[in-house]
Amino acid sequence: MRKAKIIAEKDYRIGKIDDRIYGSFIEHMGRAVYGGIYEPGHATADEEGFRNDVLEMVKELNVPVVRYPGGNFVSAYNWEDGVGPVSARPRRLELAWKSVETNAVGINEFASWAKKVGTEVVMAVNLGTRGVDAARNLVEYCNHEAGSYYSDLRKKHGVMRPHKFKTWCLGNEMDGPWQMGHKTAEEYGRLACEAARAMKVVDPDIELVACGSSNRGMPTFGKWELSTLECCYEQVDYISLHTYYANQAGDTANFLAKTLDMDRYISDVVSLCDAMGAVKKSKKKLMLSFDEWNVWYHSKGKKSDIWTMAPDLLADVYNMEDALVVGSMLITLLKHADRVKMACLAQLVNVIAPIMTETGGAVWRQTIFYPYSHASHYGRGNALLTLTESEKYDCRDFTDVPYLDAVVTEDNGEVTVFAVNRGEEEMLLECDIRGFGTYTVKEHIAMYDSDRYAVNDKNHPCRVTPKKDGNAAVEDGRCKAVLKPLSWNVIRLSCGAYEL
Repeated sequence: MRKAKIIAEKDYRIGKIDDRIYGSFIEHMGRAVYGGIYEPGHATADEEGFRNDVLEMVKELNVPVVRYPGGNFVSAYNWEDGVGPVSARPRRLELAWKSVETNAVGINEFASWAKKVGTEVVMAVNLGTRGVDAARNLVEYCNHEAGSYYSDLRKKHGVMRPHKFKTWCLGNEMDGPWQMGHKTAEEYGRLACEAARAMKVVDPDIELVACGSSNRGMPTFGKWELSTLECCYEQVDYISLHTYYANQAGDTANFLAKTLDMDRYISDVVSLCDAMGAVKKSKKKLMLSFDEWNVWYHSKGKKSDIWTMAPDLLADVYNMEDALVVGSMLITLLKHADRVKMACLAQLVNVIAPIMTETGGAVWRQTIFYPYSHASHYGRGNALLTLTESEKYDCRDFTDVPYLDAVVTEDNGEVTVFAVNRGEEEMLLECDIRGFGTYTVKEHIAMYDSDRYAVNDKNHPCRVTPKKDGNAAVEDGRCKAVLKPLSWNVIRLSCGAYEL
């Protein structure tokens, strides 16, 4: 049996965890909107056509923010198409995913859904085929109280109170040649700067996210961030990061190590932001928005019919192994809680998502639903500096990979240990918590399966679920637990005695 150790102290903090780190993302893509959150005629549909069974499952995740409406979709989107009487809205050819967009769901409908869920909207503007004018008009439509053309137009559309969207994304993945309106860093930086200035004149209270690189492997990575921020550093509040990981080679050890790349990616972008801040002699410390992240590979290369409505795109079916990587990605975000203040699991329903639906039928939780839900509920408060000792391994793309991936959080006297055992052997974990005082184990949730490729589907929606059979116990100020092979673990500790 392998052995590993964690040391954490309550006063040694990485930083305050921003609740928005547990955000998600819904794009007008595939069946995320139509057939996902919205399906008039479904047995559970409400008066607006939103599925209540999906809505309740989203509530279960406790999602603080949802980025909308894209994604690649936003880079050719005319927001005006999605407001006003639904019967008068145009059907458009949607260029990013080669589908037909009916515009039955637009800004006001999505804002209504978000209120029902209890989440905030992170709104994205089109800086691909459009620019400053459309962006500032959209802010006026959504956030201005009344007495102007676009605010009064919103009221004419039946929305009397402004939405007051706080956070706005200045386009999406503008470094990508696949993007409608793809730009160089200099072109994008100038446009982002001017759009930001105009948007903040309309509403000075908004926060803005500039597009960083689409992933760390882009040939322009680093140069893109520096050139973009050279133009708009003082106008924006965040820069974005996007990444997806895959196991197309069937190499578990290498797949589970890929969060080392995510950790390096975050550190690199922090360095780039701080370098530009130093060059500009700025007092501002730019924060990070990791507004697209997930596992994605099962659906890559699959074809679908073009120019159809809501084609079945990116409908990845996730297995136990994928849930471990998602868990490690959440741990990585928490390890950088001082600078990553917002993050969005991409996406929320049907499209590379924790929630899946059947048209006219059931809804179920995928394997990745559970680590996301656990972190969202129990990973609040402060992220603590977590020192780990663990045996390590080498694999195809990485060296010195710890078998244990872990982070500790503390919130109002409750301490939570999130831990992934990357190894195929049991692991004896010891957590030194003497500095916290007298603590007992509240619960030890463990998620594992003898088949790492096991999945949940409509016929077996509970094939892979967490178990409350963990064996963690505290003795002499040390919490000890045996972690199952290839497992996700949540150990919750409470101050003083706790009665089960």
